[in-house]
Amino acid sequence: MPEGPAPAPVIQRLRVRYAKRGRLRFTSHRDISRAVERAVRRAGIQVAFSAGFTPHPKISYAGAAATGVASEAEYLEIGLTAPCDPDRLRTGLDDALPEGLDILDVVEARAGALAEQLEASRWLVRLDGVTPETAGAAVAAFMAADEIEVERLTKKGRRTFDARAAVIACELDRRATEDADAQCAILRMVVRHTTPAVRPDDVLTGLRLVAGLAPPSPPLVTRLAQGALDESTGELTDPLAPDRQTAPAGDVAAETADAVRNAEPDAVGAQP
Repeated sequence: MPEGPAPAPVIQRLRVRYAKRGRLRFTSHRDISRAVERAVRRAGIQVAFSAGFTPHPKISYAGAAATGVASEAEYLEIGLTAPCDPDRLRTGLDDALPEGLDILDVVEARAGALAEQLEASRWLVRLDGVTPETAGAAVAAFMAADEIEVERLTKKGRRTFDARAAVIACELDRRATEDADAQCAILRMVVRHTTPAVRPDDVLTGLRLVAGLAPPSPPLVTRLAQGALDESTGELTDPLAPDRQTAPAGDVAAETADAVRNAEPDAVGAQP
C-alpha cells in the first residue's frame, strides 16, 4: 500500500465547456489533457488527486472530438479540494492554455452525470471543391436510404455498422455556402451518439457509397454543439442547463447571461 497521507477529498466539482480551434484541432486528446493539467498548475487551481502509487488529477472528459476535428463544444469536469468561483477558474485556465484551446463556460456541477447529458452532436462540414448541387443530391440520397453500412478500422479491429440510423438530420446550408470565400458545399448534421460512434467521416463515407460524392480535398469538420436530444424537435439542449437550474437564483441569472454571450457560433469560419 502507498505510504503517506490520503489525498484531500473533493469539495467542489466544476464543469467546463471549451473550444478546440485552428491548428489545435490536430492535437491528440492525450496532448490536450496534458495541456489542461499544465494550465491547472500554472493557474494555481487546487485540483484533487486520486490515491495510489501514481496519483492523477481528477479531471474527466466527456465526448471528446477526434483528432483533426475542430470543436466549439468540448466538455470536462474537474474536482477541487477547495471552493473556487467558476469565473475565476474560467479566466485563470483560459489565460494559462495555448491559443486555440479556449474556455467558454464554467458552472458548478449540481445535477447528474455530465456524460448523460451528451446524447448527440451538431456538426458543420465544409467540402471544398464540391458544388452545392452535387452535395444536395448526395444528401437527399443519403437521407432517403433506410440503411447504409460503412466499414471503419477501430481499436477492436475492422467493424461494419449502419451510418444512416444515427443521423437525425443532414442538410445543405445554402446561405453559408453562398457566403463562403471559395467554391464549396457546407453541410450541417445532427448525429446521435451511439456505440460504435458514428462520426462525420462515416457520414461522408455513406455519401460516397450512395451518391459517389468524393471531395477533392479533406473536409473541414467542426462540432458546433453537444447536448441532450429533444426527440420532438430534433434540437439539442445545453448540457450545463440542469446545473444552472439548480443553482441559487443570483447565480442562475449571471450564468445564463454568460451562456447567451457564448452561444453557438455561425461557424463557417470556425477553423481556418
